[in-house]
Amino acid sequence: MPVFITQGRYTQDAVKGMLAKPEDRAESVAQLFAKAGGKMIAYYMTFGEYDFLIVSEGPSIDGAAAAAIVAAAGGGVTDLKTTVGMTSADMKNAFVKAGGIVAGFRSAGAKT
Repeated sequence: MPVFITQGRYTQDAVKGMLAKPEDRAESVAQLFAKAGGKMIAYYMTFGEYDFLIVSEGPSIDGAAAAAIVAAAGGGVTDLKTTVGMTSADMKNAFVKAGGIVAGFRSAGAKT
């Protein structure tokens, strides 16, 4: 199953709400991914450009992760960024496959 790494920020209203009533969002986020057909693997609070990082998996890039991210964007979070993650073994296989087809590919602007 594809792995997705999602980063985002809480809105100012969400931060104000959590200051007034602190909560651990991990369970709610895990339930959101489960309802969308995926699974949350990890949920981290981060410092810097983003407030949180979520590692999840789902059946397809346009399936569970996309549904959960769109639902989350409906309120409380902003500036969501999602990246597809691959294991190093999967990437090795991609390089092997690419090596077999790269010889017949001409890069843009390259002289023939």
